[in-house]
Amino acid sequence: MVAQLRGKLVGARVNRSDPSGEIKAAIRQSLVGLFGDSDFDFFNYLSALKARNEVAVVLFVGPNGAGKTTTIAKIADSLGKRGFSCVISASDTFRKAAIEQASLHGEKLGVRVVKQTYGSDPTAVAFDAIAHAKASRSDVVLIDTAGRQETNANLVREMEKMARVLHPHLKLFVGEAVAGNALAEQAASFNKAISLDGIVLTKMDCDAKGGGAFSIAFETKLPIVFVGIGQEYGDIRPFDAEWFVGNVMAA
Repeated sequence: MVAQLRGKLVGARVNRSDPSGEIKAAIRQSLVGLFGDSDFDFFNYLSALKARNEVAVVLFVGPNGAGKTTTIAKIADSLGKRGFSCVISASDTFRKAAIEQASLHGEKLGVRVVKQTYGSDPTAVAFDAIAHAKASRSDVVLIDTAGRQETNANLVREMEKMARVLHPHLKLFVGEAVAGNALAEQAASFNKAISLDGIVLTKMDCDAKGGGAFSIAFETKLPIVFVGIGQEYGDIRPFDAEWFVGNVMAA
């Protein structure tokens, strides 16, 4: 970005009355540019699948504690408000209380949660959820998964199996905006394993500087689809680069 700014500003003519304004505009443009083609519209994509009577399958992956289950509940709430019917697959059969957490969200939202017992094959749970969605003519299946570090070979292989067997339309990485440089490294490893389609950043309300978003966008070249900005179901919004950069520069 510094090299890009140097090319734009060195030798450029600027308005003497407001040189800092022109410099800030160039910086803003460069920051927005880091996000590349960030205009992916999640809801439009699912609408196109719905128009073809195709059940949309969305797989959520990411490290421990990033907020996948809560993010899925928020997205299910957003989808319901837009007229989509959802099924949640409680495929985190590893973490204690994960199935109960998904079930509680489902009860609050009026969304069916397909589940089995702890230790069950996560892929089998998701397969059942997809079958139920097709039988009930639901529009979207949101698949929760166990949190895993990219260094855990067994869990990575399990994630690869889910992607290979289920053929999800979208594979979204959920990571904490506050994770810093580790966020980009994690996403790059997950992307290498299963070819991600996008990023969801959680806890954005805890990250005033936003450096993690810039790093992950630059390193992975993947679109940031959603950002979580709080704990309530409504505290999630589609990512908008102009909005995000404006907030960062105002901080």
